[in-house]
Amino acid sequence: MQNVALDGVRIEYQWVGNRERAAPVVVFLHEGLGSVAMWRDFPARLCDAAGVRGLVYSRPGYGKSTPRAAGEQWQPDFMHRQAREVLPALLRALEVERPWLFGHSDGGSIALLYAAAFPQALRGAIVLAPHILVEEVSVTSIAQAREAYRNTDLRARLARYHDDVDSAFWGWNDIWLSPAFRDWSIEEELAAIRCPLLAVQGVDDEYGTLEQVRGIARRVPQAELLELPACGHSPHKDQPDTVIAAATAFLRRA
Repeated sequence: MQNVALDGVRIEYQWVGNRERAAPVVVFLHEGLGSVAMWRDFPARLCDAAGVRGLVYSRPGYGKSTPRAAGEQWQPDFMHRQAREVLPALLRALEVERPWLFGHSDGGSIALLYAAAFPQALRGAIVLAPHILVEEVSVTSIAQAREAYRNTDLRARLARYHDDVDSAFWGWNDIWLSPAFRDWSIEEELAAIRCPLLAVQGVDDEYGTLEQVRGIARRVPQAELLELPACGHSPHKDQPDTVIAAATAFLRRA
């Protein structure tokens, strides 16, 4: 594992897959409770199958990256800031040009926002269970996660993947359940996306309906959709072989 400092904030990252510097790079953007470690071996498996180089990192507040400052509350634009400030700074620091993005959940939303803001800076993007608007099912499931964090072993299980697990959990949970976040949407930004795009979602996703990916398809004509039956919010965990095959074919085709 390696670290890079961005304006005094430590970001942990890891390279996987093809070690040739000339190989295309896929940047992995984790979910709202994710980190480098929580991806497990999926990025390496995908990169080995596709013959690409993978960059996996933990956003500030997660994993072994710098935790949130005491009392710091994320604002409704937190994903916009990750897409427009943190991710570009990380790519510059690591000298990564025109990567692919592979994002899950909040990471998928960040990938979409980056693609919209920097249309010439990407080869393309793959997003799994992205959020483009807040739905009641999302709020209900996130509220249930709060109860599980308080009353079950969820906190202990997540602590395996974060140096400061409360930083990771409450940063994500508090903003998603904030009344100020209910009107959050990135639907208008989607029309600016010009790169190839594959959007994947499980039919049984407990954090969003299929309107999330179908809404993308209505606004991004070149988007390809993959709706997976018998699959929840984490397609790369529920159906890893299917996702790797689809992503590899997309990368090669696009």
